[in-house]
Amino acid sequence: MQKANERKTILVLFGGCSTEHEVSLQSAAAVLQHLDPARYQALAVGITRDGRWLRYLGPAAALPGGAWQGAGCVPCTLRLDRGAAALLWLDGSGRAEAFDAAFPVLHGKNGEDGTVQGLFELAGVPLVGCGALASALCMDKDRAHKLAALAGVAVPRGAVFARGADPADVAAASAALGWPLFVKPVRAGSSFGITRVAAPEGLPAAVQAAFAHDEEILLEEAVPGFEVGCAVLGSADLTVGEVDEIELAQGFFDYEEKYTLKTSAIHCPARIPPQKAAELKAAACAVYRALGCRVFARVDLFLRPDGGVVFNEVNTIPGFTAHSRYPGMMKAAGLEFGPLLTRMIELGVGEA
Repeated sequence: MQKANERKTILVLFGGCSTEHEVSLQSAAAVLQHLDPARYQALAVGITRDGRWLRYLGPAAALPGGAWQGAGCVPCTLRLDRGAAALLWLDGSGRAEAFDAAFPVLHGKNGEDGTVQGLFELAGVPLVGCGALASALCMDKDRAHKLAALAGVAVPRGAVFARGADPADVAAASAALGWPLFVKPVRAGSSFGITRVAAPEGLPAAVQAAFAHDEEILLEEAVPGFEVGCAVLGSADLTVGEVDEIELAQGFFDYEEKYTLKTSAIHCPARIPPQKAAELKAAACAVYRALGCRVFARVDLFLRPDGGVVFNEVNTIPGFTAHSRYPGMMKAAGLEFGPLLTRMIELGVGEA
């Protein structure tokens, strides 16, 4: 039995098969570098782009850019016996490394959508983050919107179409929503496959781009105003960081802008009155609970010019570099990156 003062071993899972593989490497490097060494030791496991699991024994600094693969990696797999919580080396040695909890630092499909979470839940492994159901719901923009609306939070008008839908029906729904509008994959992250369409002639290419990432697409009205975010921490009792604000010079907050901020800026705290920030935090908590989130997630909303609050989406594993939005919002509320990770692990292990 582990003593209270012994360090816990945390399996940090990174990489993955999604289009957000590179972002995951950056997030995982920051997590590994900021874990409290007095309390935790990391068991780093990378998933390659083609789905191979590798026990990574090298430095965290080598993760960004993909240089981590090669020497210092051992093929491995998770032991699925319930309650075993062990990683098996597949090099013929028969070595097994026990761990106390899993921390998936994965983004997008096959990582943030409930698949990996279900694997750990099947094995009875404590999970730092949302579970399988909440992860799947939050990845699905259509179903997340439906549940948020039932919780009393306004959502954008939209229409969903499956692959093979009649283009005339898609065009009619777009005209009913009005221009401009957004065409999105129902299940994807980091704005992959999302297009802002200003006129009917841009619709076919946008539909094709969205279908490249999912079997269903969402047509969604363009909500006037600007996007804000709320970093939520906890389960029974929730802590919300300072609200942040995305200032756009042009276009929308697409993949390039999210990770380069070439023409946009993030203000934290947001440049809004305190009472409006409190309203946004309350809406974020309502969505967080409605979707069954636990431990942590970032809830993104729109603030309309008339002061109305509209739900956008939930990121159950947001970017986790020291300069990412979620840690930034928590830092603005007084919780630094290292202690934030400690609190997240405490929540994940304590609620298993």
